[in-house]
This record gives sequence, structure tokens and C-alpha cells, in this order.
Amino acid sequence: MSDLLDDFDAPEPGANTPEYTVSEISGAVKKTLEGAFGRVRVRGEVGRVFKARSGHLYFDVKDDRNVLACTTWKGQVNDLAVVPEEGMEVIVSGRLSTFGAQSKYNLNAEQVEPAGMGALMAMLEKRKKQLEGEGLFAAERKRPLPYLPEVVGVVTSPSGAVIRDILHRLRDRFPRKVLIWPVAVQGRDCAAQVARAIEGFNALSPGGSLPRPDVLIVARGGGSIEDLWGFNEEIVARAAAASQIPLISAVGHETDTTLIDYVSDMRAPTPTAAAEMAVPVRLDLIAHVDGQGARLSGALARGMARRGERLRDLARALPRPETLLSNARQRLDHASDRLPAALWAGVQKRRLKLAQRSAPLRPQAFRARLKAEDSHLARVDSRRKPALEKLLRNAGRDLEKLSARLSPTPLDREVKRRRDRHAALGQRFTTAANAQVRGWKQKIAGLDRVLKSLNYEETLKRGFAVVRGDGDVVTTKQAAEQARSLDIQFADGHLKLGPSRKGSRSTKGKPDQGSLF
Repeated sequence: MSDLLDDFDAPEPGANTPEYTVSEISGAVKKTLEGAFGRVRVRGEVGRVFKARSGHLYFDVKDDRNVLACTTWKGQVNDLAVVPEEGMEVIVSGRLSTFGAQSKYNLNAEQVEPAGMGALMAMLEKRKKQLEGEGLFAAERKRPLPYLPEVVGVVTSPSGAVIRDILHRLRDRFPRKVLIWPVAVQGRDCAAQVARAIEGFNALSPGGSLPRPDVLIVARGGGSIEDLWGFNEEIVARAAAASQIPLISAVGHETDTTLIDYVSDMRAPTPTAAAEMAVPVRLDLIAHVDGQGARLSGALARGMARRGERLRDLARALPRPETLLSNARQRLDHASDRLPAALWAGVQKRRLKLAQRSAPLRPQAFRARLKAEDSHLARVDSRRKPALEKLLRNAGRDLEKLSARLSPTPLDREVKRRRDRHAALGQRFTTAANAQVRGWKQKIAGLDRVLKSLNYEETLKRGFAVVRGDGDVVTTKQAAEQARSLDIQFADGHLKLGPSRKGSRSTKGKPDQGSLF
């Protein structure tokens, strides 16, 4: 207490006890406390944890009797190796200080460490139970891996042996396009970078300039639980669970287990095994195809042989062609023997009939018949000309009688009357036709305005677009992914996206983007 009173003047003998302001007492306590303890390490169990909107972190460290308030300022939070969680046993390093506004003292926590392996495992078990309770470990939500992916995305360090092992295994089994997203695989930046890489791969557009992977591999070599702790962070587990792309976790060796192993669609014991799961062996596929071709050829040959045997068995039950044709051949021989005599008898019979028919015919009878016909025609011709002349005279007299009775005046009046009526009808028709045409024009103009307002091209001018896949309009994401080529129609033209555009650009120089290998 003597140190506390050194800063104040001692009262004169016989004077009253001196008076101090509240700020003086608070400042003296702060100076004494900070000077006596300085930087300390405190071990205890984390109690209440609260992160303010300002970004400062407040939490308590307690034992069975007392509680120590701890504060980590916003700029110090990112430097914490472990973010404290309620129930964790930790070792907190920092400096003691006071908060005079509330007469409290607290510890400015600059570093938080788990108090041994047991604390880490307890925290890991707590996170595991929480995620399992949310259904992120359920088998029914895991997606099957594509049999032969076109593009493989790898999230790992670009400088380690892991990526070389994966690329070497993929090249040996079945060469595929590989996109690498470089990340830190340990340390405080590991979890955020891995989660951002998984989300970044999922954000790529299918069929874009940078192809979207068909399968993801999150890989890292073996290490201690502290080295692998970034893959136990909740942010990484939730990013892996939310991935729309099938994901293979290959973190550590076969005996190492992290939270990402439980939420991923497939776990590989090693990064090399992950590459083997991602693609099949090309030589095995070729051998399988050759074997299937050989089996198909053998099956066809055996089928043809069986059908040939069946055909020969059925042919034995049929009579021989010589037997079927023998009777017909005999009938043909018999008919050919009888044919010359039958032909000669037929000719003789018809010759006799011709002689019988031609006997009554004589040339004199024909001449007499022709002479009689000529005489008849001459008589008819001699009477034709007078009859025609008489008919013309009678027709002329009838025409003169009719022409005498006809006058052009009534015809002129009727023609004029009908011409006037025709002109009036023409004028009425022109007026009605013009009115009807105007009505049609107005109706067509209204329909044209309605058509333009309903036309999808007017909608395109408001910022929309029409997506067609393989010639048909695409309305779902799944249909777009399955289309071989896309045609996007904007208000000012078309943008065609096809297989030839995949993998044509790299993202060199862009932060947090993959590289095309």
C-alpha cells in the first residue's frame, strides 16, 4: 500500500486525512496493477463469450471460485490462433489492466491457446456433435462422384509435394484438365482461404471462360493436430457441406481425421488416393472396351452358328428340290410333246372357218353396193342447195320483221338509268370500303401496339436475356448444365457459348483464382 501512496503528499501532522478524486484513485490502482503484474499467462475454463458489433471480443476465464474478464480488441482478433468457445480450457496470455468507468479490472488477451490436447479434442468433439445434429454428416446428402470428370479442381498449397503427387497420379491414370486454387494449408489463414476456395469454385459459371470443375479435391499432407486444425474449423466444414460440386477430402494420412472428412462426399486416405478416386485408369477402360468388343464379336459368331445349325436341322425335314419339281417336269415334257400337233390342228381348224366365212363374199356384190350408195348421195346433194337457199330467205324475212319492231330509244333510256344506278352504287361502295379500311387500319394499329408490348424483345430492352441450349429455350440451371452449347440473346444481339470456349483463358494476376494446368 506504501507504493500506492507514494504519489500523494503525506498529510501534515495533526491535519485531517487527505481527500482524493475518483480519477486519482482509479489511476493509482491502474498504475499499481499494471506495474506489479505486467504480461501474464492465465489458465482456466472459458465462460461467457460475446463479440460486439464493433469487432471487439469479450469473454470470461474462470475456475471453480473466481472469474477473470478478458478483452481482445478488434485488431487483435485475427491474430488469435484459436477463437475461444464456451467450455474450452485455455491458456490466455496478455496484460492486466483496469476499467475505471466500472471499477473493474480485466485481462487484455493477446493470445489464446488450448490447454493441452484434451481441450482441442473436447472442442472438436463439440463441433462434431453440433454439425452432426444439423444433418451435415448424413449419408443421403452425399453426392456420387462423376465417373470421368472433364475438369478437376484442387484446393491445396501450390508448392508442396501434395500437388505434384496428385498431378502425377492423374497424368498416369487418365489425363484431365486441372484447376489449382492455391491456399495456406496450416496457420490462422488456412480455414478462411480453404472455405473461400471451395466457394469460389462453386461460383464459376458452367461453360464460362474459366471452366467449372466437375469434382473438387481438398488435399494436404500429414501433420500434427495443430497443423491440421484449419480443416476442423466450422467455416471449412460448412463450405464443404454447401458445395454443389462433389468434393473429395484428402487431408493428412489415413489415421488423420478432420471435420471436412465427415461432410465431404468422399474421403481419401491420402492425396494420391484422392486422385485415384477422381478418375479411372485409362488403360483399364481401353482393356475393358476391347474385352467387351471381343465378347460382342464372340456372341455374334456364336449366335450365327446356332442359327445356322437350327436352319440346317429344319432343312433336313423339308423335301428335296428334285422331288418337288419332278411331277411338274414330267407334265412339262408331256405338254411339249403334244404342242406341235395341237398347233397344227388349230391352224387347220381356223383355216376351214375362214374359208366358210369368205365364201359368200364376191367383188361384184361390193361394186353394186357402192354404186347404189353413190346414187343415193347424189340425190341428197341435189336437194341440199335449194333447201339451204329457202331456209336463208325465210330467216331474212323474219329478221326484217324483228328489226322493224326494234327502236334504240328505250334501250338508251335503260342504259342511262342503269349507268346512273351503277355510278351511285360505286360511290356508296367506295365510301363504305374506305370506312371499313380505316377501321381495319385502326384495329391493326391497336393489335400492333399490344403485340409490341407483349413481344419478348421489348422485355430484353429492360435488361433481361433469353438463354437457349442446343436450340431450345433453357429455363433451369440443370438444363443449362446439360446443354452442349448456349445462345444468350440480349437486346443488342446474341452471345454464343460452346464447348470450344471452355478452358480458353487463365486468371493469372487475379486474387483467389485458380490456374489452368
